[in-house]
Amino acid sequence: MYKELIESALEARENAYVPYSNFKVGSAVLMEDGSIFSGCNIENASYGATNCAERTAIFNAVSHGHTKIKALAVVGDPHNFTFPCGICRQVMVEFAENKNIPIIIIKNKDEYVVETMEDILPGAFTKIDLDAVKDVKNV
Repeated sequence: MYKELIESALEARENAYVPYSNFKVGSAVLMEDGSIFSGCNIENASYGATNCAERTAIFNAVSHGHTKIKALAVVGDPHNFTFPCGICRQVMVEFAENKNIPIIIIKNKDEYVVETMEDILPGAFTKIDLDAVKDVKNV
């Protein structure tokens, strides 16, 4: 079921620009219309300017007019499961179709685990929380 998404993430991993860490990460997102966008991590000498693979894939999709993620795959270390960082999780929840979208954490083409957005970021801060703040200010 996730084969194409996994293949796209593995392929994207090979394009990673990682001259400082040598830690390649690839990601792929399945969007609401069935299209898949991929991305890799891109490092920078100023570490704060580095961009993770998950955000690169999501920003690639958004820049093409897609804002609803149905599933996301990520691969890093081929010997261990590499989970998304906190910033990526927050960006993922911003564009997730719902809190139960599958997050495929890949070790290699044959080994992966599937979590949900809710599993990896319980109690996420979302647009709903911002609406609650607006409501409080209007009372």
